[in-house]
Amino acid sequence: MKIAFNLLVLGAEITTAHARQLERLKALGYDAVEIPVFSGKPDHYATLGKMLRDIGLSAGAAAVATPEANPVSADPAIRQRARDHHRWIVDCTHAMGGEVIAGPVHSPVGVFTGFGPTSEERSNCVEAMRMLAEYAAPAGVRISAEAVNRFECYLMSTIAAASAIYREVDHPNYGYMFDTFHANIEEKDPPATYERYHREINHYHVSENDRGIPGTGHVPFARHFEALHRCGYDGWLTIESFSRVLPELAGATRVWRDLFDELDTLFADSVAFVRREWDAAGERAASRSEGPGE
Repeated sequence: MKIAFNLLVLGAEITTAHARQLERLKALGYDAVEIPVFSGKPDHYATLGKMLRDIGLSAGAAAVATPEANPVSADPAIRQRARDHHRWIVDCTHAMGGEVIAGPVHSPVGVFTGFGPTSEERSNCVEAMRMLAEYAAPAGVRISAEAVNRFECYLMSTIAAASAIYREVDHPNYGYMFDTFHANIEEKDPPATYERYHREINHYHVSENDRGIPGTGHVPFARHFEALHRCGYDGWLTIESFSRVLPELAGATRVWRDLFDELDTLFADSVAFVRREWDAAGERAASRSEGPGE
């Protein structure tokens, strides 16, 4: 298991100027980071990837679909731009040495039609995700599409919806993410939902109900981590918190206030909480498996 941090909290573009914060994350015990891949060229990400390897951090990409390159659009020209955008994300992630592309790459956040997804939109999504997975496979980059709650997305807002698309995509390099923030809104029993679908889920975001520091809200992380242990999860646990540093993202995710006092508190308290709760859940799981009197 690796503990990672999603760096959207620092902004839309991570550069070598962020070396101090990245070194601090490593010193605190993080194993990996998710780098926003929103702009730039592969050369930039190659330079960034070298710095991350020198520091000792694994890399993944945090990526999105855009309205201008919407994979589910009825317009063939826009869908072609989406395919080009997806390939660019893969190229940048590969240049960085990244292991995963995680996020709502299936459709744009905050874009709505006023209706639920049509059969045509779902078909367009399936085609786009399959093509993305196929393109990323030779680069050794896995795809983890994110189910995003109904206030941010209408195409894939529940784990069941993500699973239905996953089964149609039917590609070994494609999976989807479980995010505790979105599941807290959409799922009636989030830990049980994870257990039901865990074989399809290939990435995990640890995010509090208010997007602040994990453990300071009401997400039942003890139950979540117990479910992960029962299912043998051994991937990334990526902590995701948001700030107002990126106005476009703050608007799309409805972040109108500060959710933590300072970055170092967020970094330090989050990794300490996840490590402590993960270990405690593992001990409880081991105790139950031994049974009474053993």
